Amino acid sequence: MRLLPHPATEDIELTEVLRALSEPVRLEIAVRLDAAGEMTCTVAGDDLGVHKSTASHHYRTLRESGVVLTKQEGRLKYMSLRRDDLEARFPGLLDTVLSAARRVPVPAHAGR
Repeated sequence: MRLLPHPATEDIELTEVLRALSEPVRLEIAVRLDAAGEMTCTVAGDDLGVHKSTASHHYRTLRESGVVLTKQEGRLKYMSLRRDDLEARFPGLLDTVLSAARRVPVPAHAGR
């Protein structure tokens, strides 16, 4: 399994994490990953209502911001939240954002 490029824990920036999670589709992906633990990009993107290339852009943004860890095995890419790294850098941030996202559903048309 090959690990795709990610920022080191100490290089994760608050502004980039918040920018990544401020987009409704990316926030929904994060909520799904939180519930499932690890998912393939294909499964995480099911029913998001975006084109495959747009979903790929969202996955890359989440990875480059330090929100998710992406590993590649053959043609499959597996994503998981970088929960421990984010907690080390910004204690309580991820739980707060995900909790708020679950309480306030994102409108179906938002961000798409």
